[in-house]
Amino acid sequence: MASPAPTLPRGSPCGAPYGKAATPRPGKSRRSLAPPRRCVEALREHRAQQAKERETAGARWTENDLVFASLVGTPLDSHNVRRAFRKIMKDAGLPAKDWTPRETRHSFVSLLPDSGVPLEDIAQLVGHSGTAVTEAVYRKQIRPVLLGGAAAMDRIFT
Repeated sequence: MASPAPTLPRGSPCGAPYGKAATPRPGKSRRSLAPPRRCVEALREHRAQQAKERETAGARWTENDLVFASLVGTPLDSHNVRRAFRKIMKDAGLPAKDWTPRETRHSFVSLLPDSGVPLEDIAQLVGHSGTAVTEAVYRKQIRPVLLGGAAAMDRIFT
């Protein structure tokens, strides 16, 4: 039997060191997530690529033990992230000007209800303390979950 995917601590991916979590918010907001195997493999490939970049940079490399770093090991700033994100969107054949990292979060949330993920689990995944904020922010995306609940009750009581 395959071992379960490792968990990754929550944090800013641009500033999170390997094996540690950057903590943008204290307290109850902090949680660990179990990433899909596809993400684990992508992170392993990324780490190997980063090792090549470290070798290429030589003495210019500044070791900060970051998961995502510049070509010389320094933390990424928002401009670096947006530029890289636009390139990824373009390479994927998507109109880069229409997509932001925030849009991908909304897309992620919109796929979950159709896959049968309960509203409580969606709220937990996106870091909300309860379902009220999730319902308010993602109202259009979670409508299938709410309708699914009504359909389940119809089945139970008929």
